Amino acid sequence: MPKILLKNNEVEYVIKAHPRAKNLRLRVLAEAVVSITVPCKYSEVLARKFLAKHADWVLDKIRLCRERPPVRLSAAEYLRKKIRTKKIILQRIRVINRHYALVFNRITVRRQKSRWGSCSSAGNLNFNSRICDLSERLQDYIITHELCHLRELNHSPAFWRLVAETMPDYSVLRKELRKQSAGFL
Repeated sequence: MPKILLKNNEVEYVIKAHPRAKNLRLRVLAEAVVSITVPCKYSEVLARKFLAKHADWVLDKIRLCRERPPVRLSAAEYLRKKIRTKKIILQRIRVINRHYALVFNRITVRRQKSRWGSCSSAGNLNFNSRICDLSERLQDYIITHELCHLRELNHSPAFWRLVAETMPDYSVLRKELRKQSAGFL
């Protein structure tokens, strides 16, 4: 894995070219590895410059990751957490979906390293088992976000208008979730 020196700290990073990416995006994964998502055909030199430009933010997130050691659950503990998370999601989705009346197929809860949730084109909703560790307001934001993808399978202005129908403060919640995610996922 490539490394870069940021303010006398050696940092591992991975560059992921994504066909729909329009901008560069930095994430610090739970293993204190920096992920840089870039548009296709974006040079590694420019990605490294972007990483260096955001060195303070990256180093702060890495510090948070190292302060919060990963929680290792036994299989039984994980199963209990998964059941508890699914129960929360099913309860909240019933309430939230009264407004949207969207149809979905399956709800799945699993251990995910980099996502809180996802929605497939087949209408399946997937959620991270760690949602139960978040505040109810952040849980509702994640559930609403994924529900809205059933109608808008993108992050267009129409999608965000749909989210805002029940979560007008979604941008504040989104920022709070990003802060929570550092070292958490």
